[in-house]
Amino acid sequence: MEKIRNFRDLEIWKLGKGIVVEVYRVTKGFPKEEIYGLVSQMRRAAVSIPSNVAEGFNRKHNAEYRQFLYIALGSCAELETHVEIAHDLGFITGTGRDNLLEQLDHESKMLRNLIKRL
Repeated sequence: MEKIRNFRDLEIWKLGKGIVVEVYRVTKGFPKEEIYGLVSQMRRAAVSIPSNVAEGFNRKHNAEYRQFLYIALGSCAELETHVEIAHDLGFITGTGRDNLLEQLDHESKMLRNLIKRL
């Protein structure tokens, strides 16, 4: 097992970053009138996930780290809601929705487990 030297070594951060890339890919095909609406909200929530993992990792105390992980967990729930709405509006296919929700579920479980360990 390799030593964790910085946040880039964390699997939880890597998965979060992958979710960001997928959200950007999926939202690229949304209607233009959604660029400042759902597209912006989804991208912001997605970016928040690995960003808060990274910022929390660099805090001095576990209580601070835990707080940033809770924010990332909240962003996962927010993004899940956006994904469901986008699917209901016909912007995302069922397969696209299922793929994103599966990734978000995995990320959420990893966040909860890390929070418990801190």
